[in-house]
Amino acid sequence: MTISYEEFEKVDLRSGTVIKAEEFPRTKKPAYKVWVDFGDEIGVKQTSAQVTVHYTPESLIGKQVVGCINLGTRNIAGFTSEFLLVGFPDNNGAVCLITVDPKVPNGEKMF
Repeated sequence: MTISYEEFEKVDLRSGTVIKAEEFPRTKKPAYKVWVDFGDEIGVKQTSAQVTVHYTPESLIGKQVVGCINLGTRNIAGFTSEFLLVGFPDNNGAVCLITVDPKVPNGEKMF
């Protein structure tokens, strides 16, 4: 399926830095609660992320990641998820986060 460039522009992928992460035992599948700073304009947003295979809460702190911030909110086990933390599956289906290297300012829009 091909989409137009105008359709792609609607997907708001932004750079952000993980400032807090903690275990989320209420989910059906292993997950963490993750808070990401997307800069002054967007602020801090929270999400639930199934990234427990390759990351610990401690290893996520300070990591610059990519999030889709315009998908709306979802209630995940009583926790409001405000964005989608994006990544690729490894050979076993575990999420490997998309990161930024070298670092860029928080809130930068991917193009």
